[in-house]
Amino acid sequence: MNRRKWRIIVISVLALVMLTACHKQVKVTVPKTSAAQFVIQSHDNQSAQQAKLLNQFVEQRLLTTKGLYTNYRVRKNSKQVATGHDLLLESSGLWLTALVNQHRYGQFRQFYKATKDQFDQGNQFSYRIEETGKKADVNATLDDLRVIRALQTYTQLTHSSKYRHEAAKRFALLRQTVIKDSGQVADFYNVKSKETSNDSALSYYDLLTLKYFESVSPAEQKLYRKQLAVVKKGYLGDGFPLYASSYNWQTNQYSAKALNTSEMLETLLHLSEVGQLKSQSLSWLNQQVTRKQLYNEYTTLGTVTDRDQSAANYALAAMIFANAGHRQAYQRAMAVVWQGQVTDKTSPIYGGLGDVKTTDAYSYNNLVGLVATMY
Repeated sequence: MNRRKWRIIVISVLALVMLTACHKQVKVTVPKTSAAQFVIQSHDNQSAQQAKLLNQFVEQRLLTTKGLYTNYRVRKNSKQVATGHDLLLESSGLWLTALVNQHRYGQFRQFYKATKDQFDQGNQFSYRIEETGKKADVNATLDDLRVIRALQTYTQLTHSSKYRHEAAKRFALLRQTVIKDSGQVADFYNVKSKETSNDSALSYYDLLTLKYFESVSPAEQKLYRKQLAVVKKGYLGDGFPLYASSYNWQTNQYSAKALNTSEMLETLLHLSEVGQLKSQSLSWLNQQVTRKQLYNEYTTLGTVTDRDQSAANYALAAMIFANAGHRQAYQRAMAVVWQGQVTDKTSPIYGGLGDVKTTDAYSYNNLVGLVATMY
């Protein structure tokens, strides 16, 4: 064996040892309490047929062995945003959520393995794989937390010690990079530059998941209270009872940028899951849904800046109403969701939530809509 080959082998072995040592240093503390709160309590039997068709569309038109297409229609690849047949961890996390709450445990295990094979970056999951196969260097922390929650839900329903440890391990790994003792839950970590985002999108604070995994010690419980405080302090006021989009840890300021409604509703959903949703926020949301005026973007003063609407936003509203025990409001929101379902049996997106003319059918709309049917 020549010297060059020997050096390559030695370097490879050392790299493997260092990687293994790094993972051994991760302290994995498994919560011992019940995670029953993660299991969606289903009440809706009024839309069983629509839900069945939607589920079939997702499985037959969006699902692949590696993930789910971002959009049914193939569109030109974009470096800035996912389009066409790019794969998003967001979609995979939502599909895992659907599978586990449908008690499809074999498919859940198989799809989680595929998700890990495709997206895993060690401490986190990449948020996106382009159609070319290129994997993004960064995660999106909310997406990681959604996958971790699905793993813990599986554990709750099946009593699997293997997946209980997997969920706790994934959270411990994430804790090393994007979850700080200050209360920061960073938007992302870049595995190439080793840099963490200074911004914390309030929608990324999956409070129920954070609370569960940070229940293991007084110090961790204190951390959760800090995280909750970061979100609550972003409240814009009773005049427009929503929350700022993000907090910057470098400037110590909340963003004044316009609110993306999907992200804003994620924030309200997370608050509703831990009993912290303000009645003013719920009332505002009910008004918009009743009027069918839940628009895609608002300024922080409440002025509409994008008058388009999306099925996903009404599905998120439905979940929030369900958590608040408002079944009639839930049904009103879901009625709007179903208005976007394609009923033309000759269409390639039949059963999906999309545009018949363009055949655009985005995974986020369809998967959030599908999960909402389980509430």
